[in-house]
Amino acid sequence: MSSNIAKFRISGGVPLNGEVRISGAKNAALPILLAAILTSDKMVLSNVPDLADVKTSLRLLEELGKSCVYDSESGIAVIEGPVTSKTASYELVKTMRASIMALGPLTAYLGEAEVSLPGGCAIGARPVDLHIRGLEAMGAEIELVDGYIHAVARGGRLKGGDFVMDKVSVTGTENLMMAAVLCEGTTVIHNAALEPEVVDLAKCLKAMGAHIQGEGTPKITISGVRELHGCDHSVVADRIETGTYLVAGAATHGYVKCTATDPALLSSVISKLREANVLVEEGEDFISADTRNRTIRPVDIVTAPHPGFPTDMQAQFTVLNALADGISSVTETIFENRFMHIAELIRMGAHLEIKGNTVICSGVPELHGAQVMSSDLRASASLVIAGLAARGTTVVDRIYHMDRGYEHIESKIRSLGGTIERFY
Repeated sequence: MSSNIAKFRISGGVPLNGEVRISGAKNAALPILLAAILTSDKMVLSNVPDLADVKTSLRLLEELGKSCVYDSESGIAVIEGPVTSKTASYELVKTMRASIMALGPLTAYLGEAEVSLPGGCAIGARPVDLHIRGLEAMGAEIELVDGYIHAVARGGRLKGGDFVMDKVSVTGTENLMMAAVLCEGTTVIHNAALEPEVVDLAKCLKAMGAHIQGEGTPKITISGVRELHGCDHSVVADRIETGTYLVAGAATHGYVKCTATDPALLSSVISKLREANVLVEEGEDFISADTRNRTIRPVDIVTAPHPGFPTDMQAQFTVLNALADGISSVTETIFENRFMHIAELIRMGAHLEIKGNTVICSGVPELHGAQVMSSDLRASASLVIAGLAARGTTVVDRIYHMDRGYEHIESKIRSLGGTIERFY
């Protein structure tokens, strides 16, 4: 059966309770998989999550000429062989915006690339102009032809250059990093993204022989090398999956312990959970959230680039505020169209009002089950959390978004005592 017509049926009102192992980060795994374009040597990647976007990335690599073997049970992907095609086709790119990150490494490795303009979630404009202007700063000539970005490195090799991002972009930073590692000369990226996934990509590229300084700061300096080699790399834990399960535990007044994760990756989320009266404990590789017999307090949220509150946790935290004892606000500063879950939560009894880029949340004692539809990946997560917290049965339609970003979500929720099933 196609996952495009799958739905979740959730019986809510039961506190989640137990431990859940966190998977590797989707937003780190995707650029790291595409970094394999930069060498013909063997790459052995571990902690790679079993997700639709990961499988799309592997199909894209195979379309480009790579040999890929992925064991979803162990989370190990082995990629080797040279890239033999310069074209990332529309058929694959349309399902996943992250495919745009093939542009940088392809242009760097082959001297030429054709990448379709991307698709993916409908959460507002995520323009590719930063990627294009950054490559032009490295000497690429770029044309848009029939829906494809065609990039050619003058003289067959990109040249180092200075580039100032007028807006912080995670994928833009990652794309330009991968382009710059094989440049002739030194590249400096100013106003670079600080996200842990950017740092993890840099860690992998350095293991491949790249010369990178300043990752995790607004100024990244890359001295190009002639070639890179293979490496072994383990993908960093998924901070957004971690935050999602912590909020799910809190919203259901339960206890959830996330293992195989890193509290340092989501300090802003942990801070807001504590502000919401959630008892949070941290260890070297775990975080727990306990809301048993505790009243949820309202918390004002403003999304911001890392290390601020992540936009990818906004929808989930809105559910927590919808159940809080009082009034709060959630302000979205990253994407202009990321409130499509609000109307669905209102169907479940939430008292929410959109005012510009802010949602005013007037907390209610409980939500009730309803039939709802998800519009994007994190909206899906918010509706699942709402369904778990609500009294009665909730049906969530269009859950194919969920399969793009949450590994084995049904089995993980069931292991915590939640009742959820997939049906068609």
